[in-house]
Amino acid sequence: MQFIRSQWCLATAAASLVFVAGAAWAVSPFTVRDIRIEGLQRVEPGTVFISVPVRVGDVYNDEKGSAAIRALFGLGLFKDVRIEVNGDVLVIVVEERPTVAEVDFVGTVEFDKDVLKKALRDVGLADGRPFDKAQLDRAEQELKRQYINRSLYAAEIVATVTPIERNRVNLTFTVVEGEPAQINEIRIVGNKVFKESTLRNLFDLDTGGWLSWYTKANRYSRAKLNADIETMRSYYLTRGYLEFKVESTQVAILPNKSDIAITINITEGERFIVSGIKLEGNYLDKNDEFKSLITIRPGHAYNADEVAKTTKAFSDYFGNFGYAFARVEARPEIDRSNNSVALVLQANPSRRAYVRKINVAGNNRTRDVVVRREFRQLEASWYDGDKIKASRDRVDRLGYFGDVNIETQEVPGSQDQVDLTLSVIEKPTGSLSLGAGYSSGEGLGLSFGLKQENAFGSGNSLGVQLNTSKVNRVVVFNTTDPYFTPDGVSRTLDFYYRTSSPYQDQNYYQLQTSGGSLRFGVPFTETDTVYFGGGVERTTIVPGTSLPLSYLDYANEYGYDSSAYPLTVGWGRDRRDSAMAPNSGVLQRANAELSVVGDARYLRATYQYQEFIPLSKQFTAAFNGEFGWGKAAANRLFPVFKNFYGGGLGSVRGFEQSSLGPKDVSGSSVGGTRKMNLNAELLTPFPGAGNDRTLRMYAFMDAGMVGGEGANLPINNNANSLRASAGVGISWISPVGPLRLAFSKPIQKFDGDRIQPVQFQIGTTF
Repeated sequence: MQFIRSQWCLATAAASLVFVAGAAWAVSPFTVRDIRIEGLQRVEPGTVFISVPVRVGDVYNDEKGSAAIRALFGLGLFKDVRIEVNGDVLVIVVEERPTVAEVDFVGTVEFDKDVLKKALRDVGLADGRPFDKAQLDRAEQELKRQYINRSLYAAEIVATVTPIERNRVNLTFTVVEGEPAQINEIRIVGNKVFKESTLRNLFDLDTGGWLSWYTKANRYSRAKLNADIETMRSYYLTRGYLEFKVESTQVAILPNKSDIAITINITEGERFIVSGIKLEGNYLDKNDEFKSLITIRPGHAYNADEVAKTTKAFSDYFGNFGYAFARVEARPEIDRSNNSVALVLQANPSRRAYVRKINVAGNNRTRDVVVRREFRQLEASWYDGDKIKASRDRVDRLGYFGDVNIETQEVPGSQDQVDLTLSVIEKPTGSLSLGAGYSSGEGLGLSFGLKQENAFGSGNSLGVQLNTSKVNRVVVFNTTDPYFTPDGVSRTLDFYYRTSSPYQDQNYYQLQTSGGSLRFGVPFTETDTVYFGGGVERTTIVPGTSLPLSYLDYANEYGYDSSAYPLTVGWGRDRRDSAMAPNSGVLQRANAELSVVGDARYLRATYQYQEFIPLSKQFTAAFNGEFGWGKAAANRLFPVFKNFYGGGLGSVRGFEQSSLGPKDVSGSSVGGTRKMNLNAELLTPFPGAGNDRTLRMYAFMDAGMVGGEGANLPINNNANSLRASAGVGISWISPVGPLRLAFSKPIQKFDGDRIQPVQFQIGTTF
């Protein structure tokens, strides 16, 4: 018997081996009567038959034998291949590679095991796949790369291969992660105009501080460094340095693999002034309209942000007329002798297009209809940039998604059609609060609150609140359908039952309130909504010890049981960039409640104004004003259970919650018919947290008051006079929800005021 044997390690080595073997064991050509395969365990025979270039009836020779061996090794399924000739029968003997039974990791803390398994799968190593040493080397390199991306340069990885039955192996990667490499120096070389410290303050990366364990800002990341360099580039380009360049960036890892030094070499160039602006190209005979969109200012320093804003405004304006493929280029004409630059805005509207199809991606929980009903751009209609932007903004304002983007794709084979793809990243939309507490005043109380803004992905909100305290018991249920009608009219249902008493003792008086309401919200513009509705409410004053005189007077006049049928009307406008951690924008709310039927007849109105002003990348100024006013109707007394209260978080910090305003003979706060709150805050980065916006400090000043019937704002007597406080606080979007902690000191107070210098609130997100 003659045979050719080859061991394939690399393709070229195998070819050489086959050549030598063929020379030594050459066979005379013959016609193949049969082909047999030996040694198969998991591989199908058909895989072998279809791969070899020899069939029954073909003439076999050494060249075809070498080609067959190369083809079988090329499958990557076999560890060894032999071809034997037995008369006119060709016998192919194979030894299969072992398959990977299981991949496991030991010593991994920085990564979840599933993340590492996915990374290995991308390089071809996974459960059930054939195993070879070359894949193992690639796997180790890939794991090393994953750790380097987390600044763990000292990570050591050792792979162990354990053979098991049925020609399988278990792979175990033992990892010693080591300590993460930390940035101990950042240098900027070549700067002359701006101080190095000024430029370094622009970076999110830094050399560390006492909060580095939280921010991880001193961990090197190539992506973060590139982002910081772009921030520095933008800083120069917005201040006239048109020819600013980053010449080189060196990242040096010290021998201990724990310290990193970064050096950035820059050339600032000269500062250029804009000398003029010219329009060239096709502007659809609307040159004056386009000129009104220009924010670039001749005579001022070149500002790349204003140039980008202008070109984008031009492109968007072209989009309003259906030109989805419009191209606008700002071409600088530099005069270095005068350090000036003339900008030429070249426009090419290209062709008009209409939207063929709108796709929604990323909404794994939220139903498609919840997203699509916010769209103002419709399928099979002309492309409209304003409507597309409005659609994106409306989806973003739902609050269900952390990120919302719209991409435009050309339709292959069509010159005038585009598809839109709206990509969203869903975020938690529910809040859950659980609590228990005990005090001598309130006894043991359990509280539970649940609110889901996007219940079951339907876009409807659902809320439940429960408090079992003996002093304040609350049961509240509410739900909102934002699209009660196809036109976007919302409907809100509220049902509630509340009891309150100043003390746990059952002999003290109580207030019991139950009722329900129905409200509708009508969108008048994209940002303005008007609300109206009505309700029914019943309040019972349960007489007991220390019943305030104002409550007794009201009960003697109208009885201890009081019914009301309030009608409500309101208006809201929210233009903040974020509901949880706003940095810019304005929020306004106005509400009025009128009851002219029933025992309680009154008018009650509130107005709130908030504004957030970004002062820089790190600092934000925030202002809040809130006003309340109540008036009795039909010559009756104002219902005391509709009074306003003030003090504490959300009002005047430093004073006990709801303690401001008139008090009864026992010292209990009874509220008033007038309310005013004024708040000012300056939000700053938390020391050591860099530019992390989830953890910030703030300094504040508060002023406010609660006045009685007929009082002016502010009034002179001490009970109703203006209170004020100042202090500092911490705002943290923590893993368990938003937390605000305030340390306050009253700067305008009176005898008998209840002071509370430390206050906090927290919510839980799921």
